[in-house]
Amino acid sequence: MLVTEKPGALRIVDAQGRISGPVRNLPAVHYGGQVGLLDVALDRDFAKDHRIFFSYSEDVGDDKTNIALARATLDEKAGILRDVSVIFRALPAVSSTKGANQGGRIAVAPNGTLFMTVGDRSSITPWDVAQHLDSDLGKIIHITADGEPASDNPFIGRAGARPEIWTLGHRSEEGLAFAPDGRLWETEHGPQGGDELNLIERGKNYGWPLVTHGIDYSGEKINGGLTEKPGTEQARYYWDPVIAPSGLAFYSGNLFPQWHDSVFVGGLRAGFLDRLTLTTNDKVRDEEPLLADLRSRIRDVRSGPDGAVYVLTDDGKLLRLTPGQ
Repeated sequence: MLVTEKPGALRIVDAQGRISGPVRNLPAVHYGGQVGLLDVALDRDFAKDHRIFFSYSEDVGDDKTNIALARATLDEKAGILRDVSVIFRALPAVSSTKGANQGGRIAVAPNGTLFMTVGDRSSITPWDVAQHLDSDLGKIIHITADGEPASDNPFIGRAGARPEIWTLGHRSEEGLAFAPDGRLWETEHGPQGGDELNLIERGKNYGWPLVTHGIDYSGEKINGGLTEKPGTEQARYYWDPVIAPSGLAFYSGNLFPQWHDSVFVGGLRAGFLDRLTLTTNDKVRDEEPLLADLRSRIRDVRSGPDGAVYVLTDDGKLLRLTPGQ
């Protein structure tokens, strides 16, 4: 298992829970607040090519940063990355003081293409940048393993639109995962209220900041308090009060048959792991908070090939959940 640390370290954790030293040859990471080394994902053919993808905040000069997506070959025995190259940079770069709403979550599609979330970077001009197709901010992008726009992207050929955009209208997307049926799902932070679970579909507009179930941190309504608008998608589920969702996983193992097809969402503010079950029309039927006694900020969750559920906390714990534990 690979684990990223925000200041810029990538570590290997083996099946016995032993942690490696930092993997060498990572690029320089801009670290501070919510920015740093973000997500990591394995290539579909990792067993053969040892290729990984990782996202991070990159200093581009003039006191600006962007979200970069890099590709590299992992030499596990030597503990080093080889053939490191940046294959995508989210544009525009913005002031390094705009450190919130980064995104950077990666999901590798069954066909090997890559999806990555890009947050709206919080309070930049224009305020509705997530609605602007000439910017990657507030979007989910879809590219090939070489960094080119995927051929089925919906806005290719549209004047002024960035060709890598898959969906728009997002705020701060901190979870991205494929369900066993091959559909892509996402979680994102609302402002004060209105955290969302979304089914991600090609070319759709998820509404931010034109519609939201939250309010501004000042207590004021956002865009007049609209929660619905023609041409925008409704969340399949929203949390209010917020849980600050981070990490998203669909359980596909055999150790917990009662959890088959459950959706797991980490809660940063809530301090628990949220387990959801969905109906056949993609609505949440049941919700069960887990690990609440730990009172830990849950940063990430994964369904392991051994059937266990792996949970990463903000205070540096990697937990392995098995029956009876």
